[in-house]
Formats: sequence, C-alpha cells, structure tokens
Amino acid sequence: MNEPALLELAASLAEAAGREILAVRAAGFTIDSKSDDSPVTRADMNAERIILAGLREATPDIPVIAEEEVAAGRLTDPGPRFWLVDPLDGTREFAAGRDEFAVCVGLVVEGRVRLGAVGAPAQSTIYGGIVGQGAWRQTAAGREPIAARRPPAEGITVYASRHYADDPKLAEYLARYKIAHLTNIGSALKFCRLAEGVADFYPRLGRTMEWDTAAPQALLEAAGGRVVTMDDRPMTYGKHGFENPHFLCFGRD
Repeated sequence: MNEPALLELAASLAEAAGREILAVRAAGFTIDSKSDDSPVTRADMNAERIILAGLREATPDIPVIAEEEVAAGRLTDPGPRFWLVDPLDGTREFAAGRDEFAVCVGLVVEGRVRLGAVGAPAQSTIYGGIVGQGAWRQTAAGREPIAARRPPAEGITVYASRHYADDPKLAEYLARYKIAHLTNIGSALKFCRLAEGVADFYPRLGRTMEWDTAAPQALLEAAGGRVVTMDDRPMTYGKHGFENPHFLCFGRD
C-alpha cells in the first residue's frame, strides 16, 4: 500500500472512530482514571478498537502503538515503521462537554513522522497530510488543500494548551514574542489551526506522548509548518517510554 492509500486508510478510520465518539457522547458515559490519573472513557476504548481493527486488517505488516493498549500494558515492538494512535486526544475536554477533542492516526518511518490524519468529530472535519506532499481539510462541502501561513507583521496568533494556560513558564516564554492574539484550546486541534493558516505558533512546555503528536505533526509539516524541540532539533519517534520532550510548532517560515 503506497503512502496516499495509507493516508486514506488513516483518515477513514479516524472518521469512523469520530462517529463512535459522538455516539457515546450522545448516549452518556462515565469517566474512569488510568494509573497516571489521566481520564479515560468508553469513547476512548471504543474508538481505539475501531482503529486497531482497521489498521491490523489492512496493514498487518505495520505494528500499531495505541494509547489505551499501552496504558493496559500491551506493548508491541514498533520496528522501523509503525502506526501511532490516539483514539481520543483531549479526553479532559470531551469529558467536560467541550468540543476540543480529536482522533489522531499517524505513521512513523525510521523515527520521523511521514503522514497523519486528524479527525475533529465535533466539527465534522478530517485533516490529512503527507510530509513533502501537501495537506488537506475535508468537510461536508468536500476536500480542499490547506497551508500554513507566514507570520503577519502586526503580530502572531498563538494557540496554547488549555490545560497549561496558567503555567507561569508559558507566560515567561511568550513574553519574547509580539503577540496579536492568544487562544487556549485542548487537543491536537492546535496543530490543525496552524496547518490551515489560522494561527502561527504553538509552544508546548508540558508533558505529551508520541501518540499525541505524530499525526498532527505530520499534518502541520505537510502544510509547510515546522515542529522542533526547544533546542531546535527534529522531533523523533519510537523512543523508550514514548514520552516527548517539550516542543515548538511554527507555521510557515
């Protein structure tokens, strides 16, 4: 299966998982806690089952690393090419009744992201991109190309994590920039805003895992943006423990 076909697979599964998440929200759900005290719901579990079944049937030769499987202690050796799945990124926002949640399905090759699909179920939108080959946004109106923008002279638009909105380290870091607008939202949707040219900068000075960032990083880089560590190095994947360093996301230079 070539990369465009793999992206279509990821996008279709993200869309299917999104429909299940919305169905769970409509029916009602309870919130449980994982061993690290992060929340998990039936929507997380059901969405992950849909994605895992689809990936393992269509691409049995590509290992899958998925958030809830890892949390349950079921860990696969990723190898040089593997899927990274976050079935419900932004569970806190979902549980709080907000619409800032996403479904992330990304492919990593030799430690770097190659392609990714990000579903925004509450907005009925799917984003997809292949690094070096462009990015798109799909809504009920159809599919259209998207691209990151260059920062405006009047100041940048910054999207930051809702969960870390009051972090003094973030305020101190942002003081060095000329900021026109600052918005705090949850989940991988921040990457999407940069990829579609609505925002310019997203700094992440808090904890994330590789499944949180693989698909949206691929999307942003496919759209012409950039994601680097705090010391301006590329983000790498397949690390022991799958924890990311702090990182910075930029639109087009």
